[in-house]
Amino acid sequence: MFSYEVIQSLNNLELSLYEYIMKNNKKVIYMRIRELADEAHVSTTTILRFCKKLNCEGFSEFKVKFKMYIEENNIKKVSDDTSEIINFLKNIEESDLDRRLDKLCEMVKMANTIIFLGIGSSGILCKYAARYFSAIGKFTFHIDDPFYPKNFKCHGECLVIALSVSGETDNTIENITRFKEEGFSVASITNSENCTIAKMSDLNLPYYVQQVKVNYSDITTQLPVLYMIERIGKKLYNQYIVE
Repeated sequence: MFSYEVIQSLNNLELSLYEYIMKNNKKVIYMRIRELADEAHVSTTTILRFCKKLNCEGFSEFKVKFKMYIEENNIKKVSDDTSEIINFLKNIEESDLDRRLDKLCEMVKMANTIIFLGIGSSGILCKYAARYFSAIGKFTFHIDDPFYPKNFKCHGECLVIALSVSGETDNTIENITRFKEEGFSVASITNSENCTIAKMSDLNLPYYVQQVKVNYSDITTQLPVLYMIERIGKKLYNQYIVE
């Protein structure tokens, strides 16, 4: 509805109207044109001209289309409540996930090469994880590029750790298939163990937090993943010091 071309065509008054409408989206759909004009400090003529640029015959048609736009794009506030993360941290000790963490720690310890695999926000965490593991002496690199060449050979035991919120990322699934064909071990960290990537893995660590999407973007918290990466790294470091 608000394409780049449409927004670019708006003059200064219309842009201020656009900003008001987006900030007060739930309120605007119930307003009369005169009420909106008073609240946004523009004339009714400006509102009608604005509506026409959005291919609406008038304000009534705009409100109908705008309501559909809100519902389609799910424009709403997201929770910033920390209770979910606090609960995750409190309950992890002596849990099944804690035992899986220990098992993954052993897999990392035995591997000669570690590859972190993921794209998007998971890819960013892969880069961080590779640097973190390298700091404790493990040969680690990350792949966050869908077109990264996969025709290399690893010497000794190679472990792939895939990161994905949904566990259904096509590119990551394709890469896992390729690595499994080469005989690599695969572990994964996903939001649920009932997903394709989890089922393809030799070991899966699910963290189960509420998935949050804004339009087409996934902004689900990655703090549990960050916690697990650092927890494994510190466990390994302590073991190296002791041994």
